[in-house]
Amino acid sequence: MPVSTVYRGTLAHSTRDEALQILEDFVLGVDAEGKIAFIEEGQNVDSLSQTWGFQTSDIIQLEQHEFLMPGMVDTHIHASQYSYSGTALDLPLLDWLNTYTFPVESRYKDLDFARDVYTKVVKRTLRNGTTTACYFATIHTDASLLLGQIADAFGQRALVGKVCMDCNSMVPYYKEPLKECKDETLRFIRELLKKKYARVKPVVTPRFAVSCSSSLLHTLGKIAKNNDLHIQSHISENKAEVKLVRQLFPDCKSYTDVYLKHDLLTDKTVMAHGCYLSDEELKIFHERGAAISHCPNSNLSLASGMLNVRNVLNHKVKLGLGTDVAGGYSASILDALRRAMDTSKALTMQDAQLQTLTFEEAFRLATLGGSEALSLDDQTGNFEVGKDFDALRVNMCIPGGPVDVFPGQGPKVILEKFLNLGDDRNIVEVFVAGRRVVPISRTIEIIPEPSANKAIQLLTRSSDTLLDRRQHFII
Repeated sequence: MPVSTVYRGTLAHSTRDEALQILEDFVLGVDAEGKIAFIEEGQNVDSLSQTWGFQTSDIIQLEQHEFLMPGMVDTHIHASQYSYSGTALDLPLLDWLNTYTFPVESRYKDLDFARDVYTKVVKRTLRNGTTTACYFATIHTDASLLLGQIADAFGQRALVGKVCMDCNSMVPYYKEPLKECKDETLRFIRELLKKKYARVKPVVTPRFAVSCSSSLLHTLGKIAKNNDLHIQSHISENKAEVKLVRQLFPDCKSYTDVYLKHDLLTDKTVMAHGCYLSDEELKIFHERGAAISHCPNSNLSLASGMLNVRNVLNHKVKLGLGTDVAGGYSASILDALRRAMDTSKALTMQDAQLQTLTFEEAFRLATLGGSEALSLDDQTGNFEVGKDFDALRVNMCIPGGPVDVFPGQGPKVILEKFLNLGDDRNIVEVFVAGRRVVPISRTIEIIPEPSANKAIQLLTRSSDTLLDRRQHFII
């Protein structure tokens, strides 16, 4: 497979053994299918050009204060809550859901409203460097399918979940009867898979144990197993929630046991929060291969709790970061990374025996850790030959940028500055499977069809560049 693009400069990524590996003056080639063809030291460039058939003059040379890093992974985000992100943070979880979330999510039967919000959240997260997102949508099948279409159109790798809930006594108009929920979930899965999107797949999504009957949980467990699908939900986010689950499922030993008994805890499961999981529950997570999405902004913003990340890692549980919009007010994984380190330090102040999360470890959680949590690490998460080129090109000296760099500051210091101080202005290009998706240069238009579903029409300017469609070098 011939290469389409070759970069030379500094690369930063994580490996199985190292939280942070910085490769200075390396050459990385991307083939025509958007996969990493080679990663070699810069001194080997002449032999590489002969082997792979490219001209050294066509290599994209990164500047002194630029680097490539893997795309970031948001393991838990409510796309449907994006419209009110940054607001409504004055109530604890259960009251917050009833007062703000359910009324807003009920509006997604309006596909025009859904199109507007979903387009904006996909574009925003891409600009923020999120190349992979695990989305909660709503109970509305057509709007959930629309989210999948929009993510695919803009090139984002995504797991999209139609929310399932058949219990909601506080906001009774926002739920589905058991049979309808089952039928619509199957329709959602069937129709999304029928689209054959390369990087957008369905994820079975019981909202959480509080809003699902045992019958629904059993049904969803069977659907996930029969179709070999990912599963996402919430667990042990808030003390009142944990207490309520104990009352609703008295035959279960723990919150984790609820999902375990309903076949919803698998090696393709990611559960958000986990603030109050016991050591015994974490052992079950490890044994089942299930993952936790750490959502520190939301945990703090709704005063839900603080996850002891060190304890989770010590139990060898797969762990990634989530923005949890809109309980978390920011749609940036950089913010989640910072809040994760803040939370770790706060817990260390309470217990000096704890080892604080390092920025290198937080970097890993934002990239490779997230891909592992979503069981996508065979495709993305770091720079390995054969994996998709999901990457950010970061420039720390962008004009008008938020960070100042000084003489003598090397790549590791520059990376740390980006993680702590950088923002979307520093992320000058974003790639998913070799395709440049940022800067965004496409518009999306929804064309009504006779059916209840909607189609997407892409109006693409002639200047758009798809690196995985054309074999050439972009300077």
